[in-house]
Amino acid sequence: MKPVVISDSLALFVSSTKMKSKAMTYTGSCFCGAVEVEVTGSPEAMGYCHCRSCRSWSGGPVNAFTLWKPEAVRVTAGAEHLATFQKTPLSQRQYCAKCGGHLMTNHPPLGLVDVFAATLPTLTFTPAVHVNYAETVLPMRDGLPKLKDFPAEFGGSGETVAE
Repeated sequence: MKPVVISDSLALFVSSTKMKSKAMTYTGSCFCGAVEVEVTGSPEAMGYCHCRSCRSWSGGPVNAFTLWKPEAVRVTAGAEHLATFQKTPLSQRQYCAKCGGHLMTNHPPLGLVDVFAATLPTLTFTPAVHVNYAETVLPMRDGLPKLKDFPAEFGGSGETVAE
């Protein structure tokens, strides 16, 4: 299955590692295990976000993302413990109210959900791109494309920057 290419910058953003076999199911949970999530199929994209908001929320110098269509993501247990924090219209960050463990971020304007790579321990993380690299505090020389911000279709410039 090949990704739909809208432009060169979006092509960088969309992973070329789509599964060619039957839909796979991956499960994960928060830190205490009270909230469980399940994703089905293949992520639309995988990569690293270097923006200040993701760094602050994740508590790390970079966030490893896996983007899914909303219909591919399900909370299978503990929905009553799922809490949401929304700083901007772009991101609804979801976490467990019992342990504070971060699970995913819904991006309504993009029509995608970022289930954090660390939340899905059996998913082989295959990053294809870096976004918001102009904000990086941890330069990564891995040969992957580095977008200054976001693809133009997602409201960014679509510009790439050097490693």
